[in-house]
Amino acid sequence: MLLAGWLLVTLGLQPPSAWVGLACQALSGALLSAWLRLPSWWLAINAVFPAALHGAVALHWPPIVFLGAFVALALVYWTTFSTRVPLYASGPAVWDLMARCLPVRPGARAIDLGSGLGGLALHLARQPGAPVVLGLELAPLPWLWSRCRARWQGSACRFLRQDYRQHDLSPYDLVLAYLSPAAMPALWQQLAAQLKPGACFVSCEFAVPGQAAIALPGSGLAGVPPLYVWHMGTDGVLAAGMGPDLTAVFWEKLSCS
Repeated sequence: MLLAGWLLVTLGLQPPSAWVGLACQALSGALLSAWLRLPSWWLAINAVFPAALHGAVALHWPPIVFLGAFVALALVYWTTFSTRVPLYASGPAVWDLMARCLPVRPGARAIDLGSGLGGLALHLARQPGAPVVLGLELAPLPWLWSRCRARWQGSACRFLRQDYRQHDLSPYDLVLAYLSPAAMPALWQQLAAQLKPGACFVSCEFAVPGQAAIALPGSGLAGVPPLYVWHMGTDGVLAAGMGPDLTAVFWEKLSCS
């Protein structure tokens, strides 16, 4: 925006209307984002921001409204700038597919990395014979909402406010995640170093760059994002696919659904 205004003044140009000036600012922001090779979503943000700011000023809202919006967004997207993981919401179709991956042996444990509002973790904890389920969420407001939901529902599911990168994943038989493409390479290294033999990792929508991936049957269809699955072999190698134990459980639950 500042760059566009500076160029207009330098060239001695006076836009015929505010909307022409806003269009110039939007175009300059998008071009600058492309020149800096920022992620694609920044092009859209910088293109829309001038018009959004102009509209907000025209509404003449009191400052407390903007302060409240800022605080609410900060509580929801608490550390997105460092984790590069925004709040993604899955849905019942995804929950049902992931529920078929739950280990059935006694003492099994499952964890949802970046559990958001808690829908998936609570759904898994409601399944017959469900393992111990833990949801990890760093943003304060989604974590608090998840805790309240678990208490209201009387669920055995627990929610912990912690960065998943600081959590030991070795005790878990099933690790679930719906993060972002930027987070996957580092998470892969953490999983490869910590998962125990026989454990499985399921990622909603995002595969790991440079790693072979196999999607769960039933995912990747209309309205259901692909669910990529890997298992830790006895040789300590994290490989694509469900492995023999999870494959048997998955198809048994699928036939009963």
